[in-house]
Formats: sequence, structure tokens, C-alpha cells
Amino acid sequence: MELDIVSLSRIQFALTAMYHFLFVPLTIGLSIIIAIMETVYVMTGRLIWRQMTKFWGTLFGINFVLGVATGIVMEFQFGMNWSYYSHYVGDIFGAPLAIEGLMAFFLEATFVGLFFFGWDKLSKVGHLAATWAVALGSNLSALWILIANGWMQYPVGSAFNPETMRMEVTDFAQVLLNPVAQAKFVHTVSAGYVTAAIFVLGVSAWYLLKGQHTDIAKRSIAIASSFGLAAALSVVVLGDESGYLSSEHQKMKLAAIEGMWETEPAPASFTVVGWPDQEARETHYAIHIPWVMGLIGTRSLDEEIPGIDQLVENAQDRIHSGIIAFDALQGIRQAGSDSAIVQEDRARFEEHGNNLGYALLLKRYVDDPRIATQEQIQQAAWDTVPMVAPLFWAFRIMVGLGFLFILLMATFFILSARRRYENHPWLLKIAVFSIPLPFLASEMGWFVAEFGRQPWIIEGVLPTAAAVSNLGIRTVLGTIAGFVAIYTILLIIEMKLMLRAIRKGPEPDDSPEAPLTTPRLSQRLIPSEQ
Repeated sequence: MELDIVSLSRIQFALTAMYHFLFVPLTIGLSIIIAIMETVYVMTGRLIWRQMTKFWGTLFGINFVLGVATGIVMEFQFGMNWSYYSHYVGDIFGAPLAIEGLMAFFLEATFVGLFFFGWDKLSKVGHLAATWAVALGSNLSALWILIANGWMQYPVGSAFNPETMRMEVTDFAQVLLNPVAQAKFVHTVSAGYVTAAIFVLGVSAWYLLKGQHTDIAKRSIAIASSFGLAAALSVVVLGDESGYLSSEHQKMKLAAIEGMWETEPAPASFTVVGWPDQEARETHYAIHIPWVMGLIGTRSLDEEIPGIDQLVENAQDRIHSGIIAFDALQGIRQAGSDSAIVQEDRARFEEHGNNLGYALLLKRYVDDPRIATQEQIQQAAWDTVPMVAPLFWAFRIMVGLGFLFILLMATFFILSARRRYENHPWLLKIAVFSIPLPFLASEMGWFVAEFGRQPWIIEGVLPTAAAVSNLGIRTVLGTIAGFVAIYTILLIIEMKLMLRAIRKGPEPDDSPEAPLTTPRLSQRLIPSEQ
């Protein structure tokens, strides 16, 4: 990849986004877990659950602060590095981001203060409501961000206006109910739940290995393993839904993930492993499972999944159609008061306007797409193919880790029911060393989603190369270096604060209130071993 302004802008956004997403899944999942723990406390009155809520809430707070600090910068980057993108789709893309700030982030940030400082100022139920409000705000933030991102993957409820030269909303309900956005939301938050569950599981396992805070650790494992098992199973189911939607709306991404160069007879097989070779346009040493990809991608036995070669041919046809749309658009802008010419050009644009973005792919090779050669059109069509090997392996790492999480959670769910942790110290060590794995899986998931969309910043509408700001290479290189330095420092600070809080452990609860006299519910949840 050439280090031009487009590549550098992509690298900068990728770095800041992937740094930010180290904090997001844990925030989403841990907010739910601490709300569950406090609910048990309110229901049973047992102070150990309050102590647990405060301890895990402290870790949530550290992570929340760093997530906010790294997330705010990302929204400013749309204006700094992607100014034409902001101009072109700001009316659509900006709405979910504004709603996220007004509805979700302020809700979450407000009630975070009540969570930390309201223990002795609010009633039990009042404080519990504040805790659930924090959890709701965390998940609503993800919803609105993913509505915006889902529209970039599948731009529904919008149309290009030749008069303003911008994309505009035609049906905001379609933007909100975009099936791609909804599938991404439930899949992403479920992955966040798994991340938090394994984090709680790993830290608790470390306490058991050290023989410290064992009562809290065992109860935390009981919550994390049950919650995490349900979440890990849902990630697989919801991931299947995302794959099905990709076969409908992002066929090239799905073909690249599979390393599928030629269209196979239905139902297509799933490639377990292989070695994609983009130059040879072949996947070497591929091991296939018959029918599986066809069932996942089409949910049928008779529908084909087009291969990369066929999709490139389709892209060439769409580029030719897009050139007609581009010519009609120039005619509309130049016709002035000649209504007859405008009417003719508008009719042509309405017929071919959906392919205008494909004509813009030619801007990489020629200023005016109308004079592009057939060779340039073929090159632009092949530009619609993302780098196959990174997508192929990132997807398989993510899927492999997903099944590992199911196995891990199911194992600890059984151990929790039997209360036999001490008999399996090696499993406790596996849990500790598994803490980084869901973060890796989440990063791989985002890589597949975003890298697989290339060369589009908005699928089929606006190429990434046409969306950047007119900046100098030195300027972007300087900001990349600055962001990497600052974000690395923030990550080190968070790791040190987290480790310090974990080593310190839960603090004794100095609340004067006494537990309820009938703690039977908690005894059913975690039988006493004293």
C-alpha cells in the first residue's frame, strides 16, 4: 500500500479506532455485570454483593474514563481528515452521532457520578436505578454509533441530490431500522458481554490461585460464567445473521473473507483454512466443508454465492452505468435554464444514479471518468477487491476464539455449579491467560467489518479515496505520531491503574446496615461453603 494521503488518513483512523475499541467492549459488558450484582444485593441485602459491585465498578470507572478520552477524538477526525466525507453525507451520518451524544453519552456520564458518589445519598432502589441507567447508556451509545456505521455498510433511507451534490435523508426510519446496523449492534454488544465476562472470570481466577478474596471470587465466577456462556452462544448466532446480510448487501466482502475467486455450484462450501494468493487469484491448500457456506450465506441449498471474478465483472458493468450517471450529472449542472436538456439528463441520472459511486472509482486514474479507457475501467473494477489474505485470516481468528470462549464459559459454568475450582488450578490459569483474547477477537471483528468494505467509505456510494481532506503528508504523519504517543501513554496508565486496583482487591464495606434476615435467594445462587 502506497503511503499517500489516503493511505495515511486510513492508517490514522484505524489506529485511533482500534485503540478506542480496546475500552469499549469492557465498558459495555462490565456495566451490565455490575448492575446484575447490585440487583442481587438489593434483592438479598447481603453486603458481600455490595462489596462486589463497588470493586468491579471501580474497574469499570477506570475503563470508562479512558474510553471517553479516546472516543472523543474520533468524531473530530471526520472534520480533520475526512472533510469531503463530512460534507457529502453529514446530513445523514451526523444525526445518529448527535443523538448518541444527547441521549446516550450524557445519560451514561450523568449516572456514572451517581453510581460512584451516591451510595450513602440514595436509597438502595434509587442507586440500583442509577446503575442500570449507566448500563443502558453504555448500550445505547453502541446502538447509535452502530446505526451510523451500519449506514456506511448499507446506505438505506437516503438519496443523492444533484442540486446540492450531497447525500440526503429520504426516510430516517429506514436509517434507524437498517438491518445491517441492527445485526451489528446485537453482535457487537454480545461480544462486549463476552469480553467483560472473561475479564471478571480471569481476575477472579487469579484471586483463587492466590487464595485471596475467595468468597467474592467464587460469586463473581458464578455470575461471569453464566452470563458469559449465554453471551458467547449469542455471538455465534448473531454472527451468522451478519454473514447472511453480507451475502445480500456486501457480496465482495463475503467472497474475500472466503477466498472464493470463482463462483461455486450451490450450496457453496466453507473454507476452513487455506492460503489466499491475490496475484494468482487462487486460494492454495484449501480445506473445504461442503454446503456450510451456502447454508450460512443464503440459508438455502440452491442459491449461489458469487465469487470474486464474477463480482469484478459486475463492477465493470456498474462502472459503465456510473459513467452515464456522471455525464448526466454534469449536464444537469451545466444546462442552466434549458429545461428540456435538464429533464433529459435527470431521466438518465434517475436510471443510472445508483451507480455514480462506481464512476468515482475512476478518479484514481483519470480526472474525468467519461474519458477513461477500458483498461482503466478494468483496473477500477479490480480495485473493488479488498486485500483477501488479511480478511481471510482475521475472520478465522475471530471465529476460532469465539468457539474457544464457549468452551471456556461452559467449563466454568459446570465448575461453578459443582464448586470445585481448587481441584483444577490449570483451568484457573487458563482463565487468567485468556483475559486478552476477547479483546483480540473484537479487534479482528472490527478489522473484518471495516477493511472488508474497502475501497468504499460508504458501500457503493463514495470511494474512500474521494473522501479525504486536502492535507499534506507531513501533517498527517505528525498527527499519527502524536496520536500513537498519547494513546500509548493512556493505555499504559489504564493498565497500571487496573493492575493496582486488582492487586489491592475489594475494600471492606464499612456500611452500618445489616443484612436481611432471610438470605435464601443468595444461598440458592451461591451455597455457603463455610
